[in-house]
Amino acid sequence: MANQPLSILRRKAVESRTGLSRSSLYTYIAKGTFPAPIRLGERAVGWTEESISRWLESRVEASRTKAA
Repeated sequence: MANQPLSILRRKAVESRTGLSRSSLYTYIAKGTFPAPIRLGERAVGWTEESISRWLESRVEASRTKAA
C-alpha cells in the first residue's frame, strides 16, 4: 500500500459502491459489521477505498460460501 496513494470515499460514493442506504451503513457500523468511517473534519467523514473493497470482497465470499 505504500506505493499506492490513499483514496478516501465520501458517504454518497460508499452508498453507490455498496448499494446500501445511509441508514443501513450506520446500522452495520453500529453492529461492527461494516468499516467505521474516519473523521476528515468537524462535519466530514469518509472511508478508505481499500476498506470498502475488502468489505465488498468479504460479502461476495460469504454469499458464495452459503450457496455451496
